Amino acid sequence: MVLIEAFQAFAVAFEQSPLGDAARSGGGLYPIANLAHLLGLILLIGGIGTVDLRLLGFARALPLEPLSRFMTPLAVVGLGLFVISGLVVFSADAGPLAQNNIFLWKMAGLALGLVNALAFNLMYKSRLAGWDAAPPLAGRLMAASSLLIWLTVGGLGRFIAYSA
Repeated sequence: MVLIEAFQAFAVAFEQSPLGDAARSGGGLYPIANLAHLLGLILLIGGIGTVDLRLLGFARALPLEPLSRFMTPLAVVGLGLFVISGLVVFSADAGPLAQNNIFLWKMAGLALGLVNALAFNLMYKSRLAGWDAAPPLAGRLMAASSLLIWLTVGGLGRFIAYSA
């Protein structure tokens, strides 16, 4: 509870910052950031989702390690764009968003997705070359979790606009 209250206090201050003022000014920053946020999500899910689907058994003709080597940097760029643009979008209405349960669930999902990705990279990334025939169950479960988490984060982001 203390963490949420601290986050809400930060959000009010962030909304009153020069970035929050610029995002609300009508000068085009907010719609550009909103589009960049969507592009970041597309690159993130497209990049990591392709690797996740391959780990789950789709497109077995594609070698897993080179696919991951190509798609993961796209996902990382997408994540960076997603986070940076998300800060701009958040700054425009940070106080109310920090009290929005859907937004808080989205932030929890974002954190969970990052933990899942970090854990996968630490535990399994170096072993991908040997997984072309049959990735282990743990790798497939992490891939399925990744897909579910990132799609949920994206969906929750869309639902924020329709929540009170």
